[in-house]
Amino acid sequence: MLTLSNIKLVFSKGTPDEKIALNNLSLSVNDKDFITVIGANGAGKSTMFNAIAGTYLTDEGTITLDGKDITSMPEHKRARLIGRLFQDPMKGSAPGMTIEENLALAAGRGGWLSVLSKKDKKLFREKLSLLDMGLEDRMNQQVGLLSGGQRQALTLMMATINPPKILLLDEHTAALDPGTAEKVLNLTTKIVDENKITCLMITHNMQSALELGNRTIMMDSGRVIFDAANEQRDGLTVNDLLEKFKSSVGQNLDNDRMLLS
Repeated sequence: MLTLSNIKLVFSKGTPDEKIALNNLSLSVNDKDFITVIGANGAGKSTMFNAIAGTYLTDEGTITLDGKDITSMPEHKRARLIGRLFQDPMKGSAPGMTIEENLALAAGRGGWLSVLSKKDKKLFREKLSLLDMGLEDRMNQQVGLLSGGQRQALTLMMATINPPKILLLDEHTAALDPGTAEKVLNLTTKIVDENKITCLMITHNMQSALELGNRTIMMDSGRVIFDAANEQRDGLTVNDLLEKFKSSVGQNLDNDRMLLS
């Protein structure tokens, strides 16, 4: 479905600040996989997402999606195939446009000042009602007036209203309060499961990484150092993950945010 083969990406190449962000990274993602991605800060998680989405073009290696080489495909063209949510709820939607206009834009029905059919309006209301946040009754409200949780839930709906080939979730609940984060995460799993969307989700919560989806990968220094799916992952504990990190890297995981999650 999605294959990354020997991906290498170097920042500030040829300068004193040169940094290898992705180091011969290889990963095969199967259709309908829901993969949780963990690793310390600087491990390359978000950079991998940027490479998949086309935000960064890689220096070496190939990226294929459904058998098509997208290594050099521009980001705006990949956006038709790849949905993405960021940690910042302010990204992913247009604050000066209404909820209805944002959904119209995401669904390919136009956007600002677009004229929607009654059928589209009904569809949007039905989709918004699934969020259980009352947004179906506020379709003409500007998105910039929504709370962070409401806006992130709307962005999730926008990213999946036309189910993408793959959905990238970059710690999309990290900036939300615990109650709202749980609500958005439950909504995420429901949408992913019902639409059978292939999904990769970065998280710092190692317990959640073992409970959500069907597969967990751990990254360090721009490469995958651990990959467990289905029955291989069943029964693993957070301590097991810490031991896997130590045996692969040669030192203990030193990341307070992950250890305290």
